[in-house]
Order: sequence, then structure tokens, then C-alpha cells
Amino acid sequence: MKPLIIGITGGSGSGKTSFVRLLREPFNAQELCVISQDDYYRPRSEQDKDEQGVENFDLPKSIDKKAFHDDIQRLIAGETIQRLEYKFNDGSAVPRTLTFCSAPVIVVEGLFVFHYKKIFDLMDLKVFLHAKENLKVIRRIKRDKVERNYPLEDVLYRYENHVMPSFERYVQPYLEKADLVVNNNSDFNMGLAVLKGFIRNYLDGPNK
Repeated sequence: MKPLIIGITGGSGSGKTSFVRLLREPFNAQELCVISQDDYYRPRSEQDKDEQGVENFDLPKSIDKKAFHDDIQRLIAGETIQRLEYKFNDGSAVPRTLTFCSAPVIVVEGLFVFHYKKIFDLMDLKVFLHAKENLKVIRRIKRDKVERNYPLEDVLYRYENHVMPSFERYVQPYLEKADLVVNNNSDFNMGLAVLKGFIRNYLDGPNK
């Protein structure tokens, strides 16, 4: 039987990473697999640069969408796949080899997963994480400045010139196509509980 494919998207800073991390916690690898768009970024040398010469990682073409789609198809077919972890600008970090095992439920997560039509068409359930713009800016600053060591000026420049235009063009228009919208202005606990319960019912039901 074809796995249940759940797509999860939302703007940068909406809480996708935390949401997906907590979503997978109660399930084992034989029940649920998570595959993220973030592990399919093209190398820095292949990224488009804006008029200031700054690489723009917030474009659909920043991702190797063919490899992403092909690996999702392989998971659907029951295969196990491996891929090197993408380390963004941390050249000193040694990337891990990530292993993705097929499971009855496959979560496909990322900024553009609704925009890529071939991937969107594979989804059985579409989840959109939504948050106020000011909160997303604060979360983006915390992530890029603390976790990725970007200077604050660079973080703000990228948000204004790359992140926001990309969200408005490639992410926000798909809000109305979502089956479940989870508002994450204060927390996403209720939406998370609903999705966890849905997955557990699916796994324990007649489809198991």
C-alpha cells in the first residue's frame, strides 16, 4: 500500500523545524519518515546572486528539486536512501550521512514543497504553519545569528531582500490549498496534537 504523504510548509521563522521535530518524537522509524527540503540545497557556487553579489538561498531554484522528488518517489516505492547533510555556510563542519527509511507515513517538509507541483501532487495531507511577520523576523534573526553565525546586518538584509519577496511569491499563495493551517503566534501545541492524533489513528487503523 502507498504510504501516507504529509506535506508541511510555512514561511521562514514559522516554526517548521521545531514542529516537525516534535511531531516525529512519538513515532519510531518503522512508523514515520521525515524528509526535508533543506538537505537538497545546491552548492553555494550554483546559487543565484542578487545585484549586491549576495547568494539568494530563498528561491525555488536553490534546491535540487529533481533529486528531492526522485528520493521521495524512492521512499514511496519502499527503498532506503542516503544523503549527505547540508551544512549551509559552516565549511568546518563535517556533514553526516543521513539515512531515510521508507515508512507507512512520510512527512515531506520545506519552504517550497507546495510550490513544486510534482511533489505537491504526491501529498495526501497538506499542512501550513502560519505566524505573524514580526515574529518570523525575530525567529529568523535568532536562528541565523546564533545557529549559523551570520552577522545581524546580513540577516536583516536577506530577510528584506530575499526571504520576504520569496514568501509572498512562492509560499503564501498556497495557504488556501492547505488542509490544515496551524497558527504559531504563541505556540502550535493544539495543531501539533491534532496531527499526532491523526497519524496515530492512521497507523493503528485498517491501513496498518
